Amino acid sequence: MDELRRVLTIAEFLHCYRIGRTRFYEEVAAGRIRLRKLGKKSLVSLDDAEKWLASLPTVKARDAA
Repeated sequence: MDELRRVLTIAEFLHCYRIGRTRFYEEVAAGRIRLRKLGKKSLVSLDDAEKWLASLPTVKARDAA
């Protein structure tokens, strides 16, 4: 992705972060993803997208038996 580009459209966010539209709007409603508006267009800043990703829980590896 172009380093100068600092925002994603909703479609780009869904594609890049591999989540569905319903889950996306659930995350927005819960305040975990912030939307920015430019006219009618909704955008997610890359900083906010990365903060959201970093806030997701991690999975601990199982001990090898």
